[in-house]
Amino acid sequence: MKYASVTERLAHLGGAKWVVHAKAREMKAAGRPIIELTIGEPDVPTPDVMKAAAKHALDADRTGYSNGRGEPALLDALAARYSKRIGRPFDTGRFMALPGTQTCLYAVLMGLVEAGDEVIVGDPLYATYEGLIAATGATAVKVALRPERGFRLSPEDVAAKITPRTRILFLNSPHNPTGAILSPGDLKALGALARQHDLWILADEVYEDLTFPGATHTTPLSLPELEDRTVVVNSISKSHAAPGFRSGWALGPADFIDRLLPLSETMLFGSQPFIADMTAAALSAPSPVAGGMAERFARRAGLIHDRLDGRAGLAVHRPEAGMFALLDVRATGLSGEAFALSLLDAQGVAVMPSESFGDALRGWCRIALSQDDALIAESCDRILTHVERLKEAA
Repeated sequence: MKYASVTERLAHLGGAKWVVHAKAREMKAAGRPIIELTIGEPDVPTPDVMKAAAKHALDADRTGYSNGRGEPALLDALAARYSKRIGRPFDTGRFMALPGTQTCLYAVLMGLVEAGDEVIVGDPLYATYEGLIAATGATAVKVALRPERGFRLSPEDVAAKITPRTRILFLNSPHNPTGAILSPGDLKALGALARQHDLWILADEVYEDLTFPGATHTTPLSLPELEDRTVVVNSISKSHAAPGFRSGWALGPADFIDRLLPLSETMLFGSQPFIADMTAAALSAPSPVAGGMAERFARRAGLIHDRLDGRAGLAVHRPEAGMFALLDVRATGLSGEAFALSLLDAQGVAVMPSESFGDALRGWCRIALSQDDALIAESCDRILTHVERLKEAA
């Protein structure tokens, strides 16, 4: 039997990246105590006020069909949110509501690129980006994010990768897995490249509300000259500790949203109205949990840095936002995946190998900051013990 070519393009870009996480879950299910530091789950439950809003909407029978653009109350809330944050008016025709950031990215990329096109993206990159780009038939052109530059995308490096086939500059700030934030100067220079070469800017800003104290997130939409070529995607998954509700949105030029509507209608023909009502209520006020998460994640990143950086040849990159810290384990002589698997087997600590996020971080691991301080500290002790034993064995 014959299969569509997309199944070949995505064959090795799905669950294979999460082998360490999957093994940790299997070990945990078998009864072994595992400290899980792999995925970016919020460390608090969805706020009661949001669950109450969803229940209220269910009780009001908000369970019928919706439409491909989004429920009016949610579109109003999104327009008000961005108009206030950016300081310019954004009307509802600029938005589309979809189930989570992942679906938004898939729809947006399908609407902007196809086979033969190129998408420039930083490396390392979130684990699903390669698959999202490959699904369209386009090619991901990776630009290494360098530690000496704080893992911020370099405009000079981007310029060297632009070809006549380039269509999108794919930004992720705050960045996963590095926690880096693009500066206003970075965005201005990258935006100038986008204008010079007539590129779209696609900005994944799902971590914008988890910016650490003392750091500042800037969106490309803050630059009026980029407004007509920028599409932003976001969701309540991180900011409101609600990943399971799958509620996200895309913001772009009105013409692009209009063109995307038939695709949305073909894919889903509407999200759940009761979730839309909950999301509208949530976005109408500051998140009750984002600030606390940002403070705790910043503190835990500092804890990891203080306990591991410079010890036994290890190095720690401190993030400016998000849910993760990066650990350089190249001194062990192991790849990130080999180190993560050996750490899991020997010490019961599960971290993500950074090879799952691209080629530029071979020999690093990503550590989630979503466990409590005591478990983070215990994990650091176990990591250090493991590294010292590896050196003794060598």
